[in-house]
Amino acid sequence: MTSLKMAVIGLGKMGLHMIHQAENTQMDISVEITAVCDANEQSLQEFAATRPAVKTYRDYKQLLDEQQIDLVYIAVPPKYHYPVVMDALDRRIHVFCEKPLANSLEEARKMVEAAEQAGVVHAVHFSMPHESAVLKLQEMVKQQAVGDIRKIDLILQFPQWPRSWQQNEWITSRDQGGFILEVGIHWIHMIQNVFGRLRVLNAQVTYPADQPDACEQEVQAVLEVQDGTRVHLQGISHFAGEERVSMVVYGTEGTIALENWEELMSGKIGQPLSPVEVLESSSELPVLKHVIARIQEKPGRIYTFHDGYEAQQVLEALRNSNSSTN
Repeated sequence: MTSLKMAVIGLGKMGLHMIHQAENTQMDISVEITAVCDANEQSLQEFAATRPAVKTYRDYKQLLDEQQIDLVYIAVPPKYHYPVVMDALDRRIHVFCEKPLANSLEEARKMVEAAEQAGVVHAVHFSMPHESAVLKLQEMVKQQAVGDIRKIDLILQFPQWPRSWQQNEWITSRDQGGFILEVGIHWIHMIQNVFGRLRVLNAQVTYPADQPDACEQEVQAVLEVQDGTRVHLQGISHFAGEERVSMVVYGTEGTIALENWEELMSGKIGQPLSPVEVLESSSELPVLKHVIARIQEKPGRIYTFHDGYEAQQVLEALRNSNSSTN
């Protein structure tokens, strides 16, 4: 293979971001964006004005039928992942899908089975384990820099939801939106990657009483890593204050904190936390580069649909837990 033809289905923030990565990341192979698809005609017209050589479609099945593509990146809303992925797998096309993998555990299970039967590269866009700060955190945990892990706190706090840059029709819906699904899934996967498989012990999710289709406003949950370590999840939206998306790892000899996605800090017991040096050069991003390497049958670290299914198990256990309204 001397070049790779790629299509993108969904021209929202992530779809456009992936196109930028494909066009601006040095790869071992030439990557050509040959076609894109989106249900919004205005989005297609705006895209076509900047890249007239790329074929545009409103019907993704037509794109899959007419274009000879090697890889498709799927960035449609979660409830559409299943049909688009399954149609791509039917055509033996390599698939790179946005997270979460599916909109239900049953869908995720069927997607894993279909991907394995298709015999193609299949990956979910989980980027956190490739981040420099997470790689350093994983190294510190492995080296027992703060001793044995006692417990982990996961904090998801959003003064407003959706965030100002995240306006779309589905992000606030109960069936496929909310901060547990949109943000929590990243951390669920990362924790399972660093510490081991998770299971939900108990959870309470609170929804607004006057909006029956709206996503959660609060979550309180206790999860457990396979070695018995407890993970306490606290999430809230719509309040006065600062956004905080963080994880605090308490050990027998100290604490590690990953504050607001990428600020890694640590300290010994009784001492304040101080920044940990993180080399940006250690970053393994973008994930797309790993996916393309695997298509070329070269080394690359990807998270397959099986990893997506394992994260989906935890996600659905949280979403289907006891709920209340306020």
